[in-house]
Amino acid sequence: MRKLVYLLPILLIIFVGVLSSIFIVDEREKALVLRFGRVVQVKTEPGLAFRLPFLDQVVTYDDRIVSIDMAQQEVIPADDRRLIVDAFARYRIEDVNRFREATGAGGDQAIAVADSRIEQILRATTREVLGSVRSDEILSADRQALMERIRSGAVDDASELGLTVVDVRLKRTDLPTENLAETFRRMVSEREREAEDERARGREAAQRIRAQADRTVVELVSDAEREARIIQGEADARRNNIFAEAFGQDQEFFQFYRSLEAYRKAMQEDNTRLVLSPDHEFFDYLRSPSGAPAASRQ
Repeated sequence: MRKLVYLLPILLIIFVGVLSSIFIVDEREKALVLRFGRVVQVKTEPGLAFRLPFLDQVVTYDDRIVSIDMAQQEVIPADDRRLIVDAFARYRIEDVNRFREATGAGGDQAIAVADSRIEQILRATTREVLGSVRSDEILSADRQALMERIRSGAVDDASELGLTVVDVRLKRTDLPTENLAETFRRMVSEREREAEDERARGREAAQRIRAQADRTVVELVSDAEREARIIQGEADARRNNIFAEAFGQDQEFFQFYRSLEAYRKAMQEDNTRLVLSPDHEFFDYLRSPSGAPAASRQ
């Protein structure tokens, strides 16, 4: 009975010691085993692990990806236009031993320290990257390359803390309120200048088209008049040939026909007065009873 009294405390101490030597590493965590403040084990795989009871201390760190919203900051791009940038980043603890040395903390306190340190790194990298490009590139929809440059620029500094930067995103890039009015005026002026340039090019093209059309009209009219003169000349020549042939066949009839045409044109309603001598040869066919001129009867 007396042995049992001594044995129970010993068994209890052994049981407590065994329980104290066992700890569980969660799949969402990494753990460090510290002995007198010095790292003796690094546990990155989930499951059961062992430590020396009462001597070793277990410090856990979150192994999940952590998101951080960075405070808005003002950057000055290469064209000296001030911009307000709002960004966020995601990181995770890659090397817990180095992270422990850099922060000297664990748990939520370590995450708070990591947030502060990684934000400082990203803010400096963001100013450096965005300060080397024009504001048009930053404000454009296609700025994936800039975000990748920021992430790559922060990788080396973050690795010294035992962290790895997973992603960096620019949520918003806006102009300062005091610069909006001036920027809008500049944009309006640029659009008006572009519109005036377009109108000037339109007027130039219209003048060129009108000049070409006028030239085409002159050429067409000239060609038409030349062809008309040619046709008229050919018609006149044919008419003269017909008259000549008719005159050659019957000269007396041809003279009679020409005299009748002269009477018709001379004795129209609006021109019926003739100042001529009565014995003028113009009236030969009117005086002759036979219809032939007096000269032809002699």
